[in-house]
Amino acid sequence: MKLPSHTWINGRIVSTAEARISPFDHGFLVGDGVFETLVARHGRPFTPTRHWRRLVASCSAMNITAPEYDVYLQAMLETMQANGLADARIRVTLTSGDGPLGSDRGEAPATMTVAVTPLKPWPPTETVMVVPWTRNERSALAGIKSTSYGDNVRALALAHEQGAGEAIFANTRDELCEGTGTNIFIVTAGVVKTPPLSSGCLAGVTRALVLEACAVAGIAVEETALPIAVLQSCDEAFLTSSTRDVHPLARIDQRDMPGVAGAVTMRVAQAFQDFVAGRDDP
Repeated sequence: MKLPSHTWINGRIVSTAEARISPFDHGFLVGDGVFETLVARHGRPFTPTRHWRRLVASCSAMNITAPEYDVYLQAMLETMQANGLADARIRVTLTSGDGPLGSDRGEAPATMTVAVTPLKPWPPTETVMVVPWTRNERSALAGIKSTSYGDNVRALALAHEQGAGEAIFANTRDELCEGTGTNIFIVTAGVVKTPPLSSGCLAGVTRALVLEACAVAGIAVEETALPIAVLQSCDEAFLTSSTRDVHPLARIDQRDMPGVAGAVTMRVAQAFQDFVAGRDDP
């Protein structure tokens, strides 16, 4: 991939070629950090307040000092401007800073970085596979947007090897949970359903917006525990994320799905677009 020309690190814009993080940074050493991914369009980050609130919650859970909202927003705007990007994928990362060569924390201040890249266009539909590993809904990191993404890297690599674009996890109770970077919804008998947060899935910003949009549009939707086997019987399914919005599924494992022909899925996609239309920070 082509790296952006500039990056924001601890309060200043630097050349990416000269950007440096300490080899003792605990985010690098042990994945001791949290992050948010946003999109920006026409020069404005989308849903910055919701993402900041989740970033603060993750920082609180990990005992990492969170940035003030104004610092967080200005850092994103400065990084986009430095790279000449009005439409961008934005990554805000916080770590606990320098620490020992192990799990013990040091006393250094937090490290904060902001990086941007051009928005990646997604195909009209996605394909997924259920991977043989599980999400631990009782994990200390459950529901935290942690930088400890080793499970996701391994799962997504396996999905790609099998010709799928995203990997889907069950939890330890054999319930449907989430993807590596997505929430998942299914449609059965006209009702939209998605796993509850108690499943161990991340509280996705787009997931919440879809739930709100469905309520406004009068679309029946439920947060409910679902067996992983529901993916072999549901009528339609779609993913949500900040970069994908509502993304119809065309295949689950070896099972063909309606994709863009799914009437309920497309109704949800339209309801989402109507709900956020004209608003940078719904």
